[in-house]
Amino acid sequence: MEDLSPKPGDLDPIETASRDEIAALQLERLKWSLNHAYNGSAFYRAKFDAAGVHPDDLHSLADLAKFPFTVKTDLRDTYPFGMFATPREQLVRLHASSGTTGKPTVVGYTQGDIDRWADLVARSIRAAGGRKGDIVHVAYGYGLFTGGLGAHYGAERLGCTVVPVSGGMTERQVTLITDFKPRVIMVTPSYMLSILDAFHKAGLDPRDSSLAVGIFGAEPWTNAMRAEIEQAFDMHAVDIYGLSEVMGPGVAQECVETKDGLHLWEDHFYPEIIDPATGEVLPDGEMGELVFTTLTKEGLPIIRYRTRDLTRLLPGTARSMRRIEKITGRSDDMIILRGVNIFPTQVEEQILKCAGLAPHFQIELTRAGRMDEMIIHAEAGPNAATEDALSASTRELAHHVKSTLGVTARVVVHAPGGAPRSEGKAKRVLDNRPKAN
Repeated sequence: MEDLSPKPGDLDPIETASRDEIAALQLERLKWSLNHAYNGSAFYRAKFDAAGVHPDDLHSLADLAKFPFTVKTDLRDTYPFGMFATPREQLVRLHASSGTTGKPTVVGYTQGDIDRWADLVARSIRAAGGRKGDIVHVAYGYGLFTGGLGAHYGAERLGCTVVPVSGGMTERQVTLITDFKPRVIMVTPSYMLSILDAFHKAGLDPRDSSLAVGIFGAEPWTNAMRAEIEQAFDMHAVDIYGLSEVMGPGVAQECVETKDGLHLWEDHFYPEIIDPATGEVLPDGEMGELVFTTLTKEGLPIIRYRTRDLTRLLPGTARSMRRIEKITGRSDDMIILRGVNIFPTQVEEQILKCAGLAPHFQIELTRAGRMDEMIIHAEAGPNAATEDALSASTRELAHHVKSTLGVTARVVVHAPGGAPRSEGKAKRVLDNRPKAN
């Protein structure tokens, strides 16, 4: 893989500013954001008043802990436009979640918000190793989901040529990559594995493709999966982080020269790590739930938003801004199986230890009588589909899960192509347990 380290002059000045300079900018912008939310949003005015706080109570960054949290149900309860801090007529775009677990969460952007978002995604692509003039293959979904358009506008802002292919039609993805020769691909990591399968099915060597950089986000993934993708494509695989409530993709980005966690763009987002149970702010370096306050958003400022993502804050390396570790899971998609806490990424790590298994899987939760059961649906690799090989892989994965995660799981290894496939964001957990009355 080629050396993609930035050259002198490539970075924005704020990326190499001192911590004191960053903190001073954050405090100035935080005061503005709290006042903007309080004065422009009836929701935030009522929330601050109920908590007995006012924007004028903020004198230092630590004072932010006095202010109440925002949670996803707040956006659902104020559906569709009840949290906006600018008149709806001043918004140029709306995005929304799928609403599969209730009312969708709706977010709105002014033209200034869209411009800043494009700037930050452009910064992220550059940190990942993308450069002006690159062809960027965008296989994130377009539409109300923020991934496709967020990546698209950022790549254009950097000066790239964008292929807006979106998700699905995997064979066509391979054809376009082969014919258009993009240097960068932006896609979910699980769908990249589907694209890898399609390369092999077409009889093509993915290492011969033009891809040099893969920017993967929208779902947790492991360093073991990074190694799998990098080896398969002879490309750099780096992580991008974002969420629609805070902006969309481009809130944080892993730098290609270090690949040691995601640098937060702290000039636009103020991060905290809290104890998920108590809400107490934890010091840098401790594991907890990630909380964000937006510093420059106009349409929908977000104050202390509980992301449910579990990580920790670390010092900057390739940039002055702090890093977050790869997201290990979410406090609300954690599986509790017979008293043991498990995240899908932990199961993925065990699957990738098994040479005979492909990296596709789904976890099914069932209940036999009074006991919850976890079934891991895995898939044999193309060269390990004999009956003996399937049996050996089943035993191996069950052993790894038991010895490493401390639970007994039923493992079902399907023939190649038999495990559920992703054409976007992977659905890793299928909960078929009876619902409580």
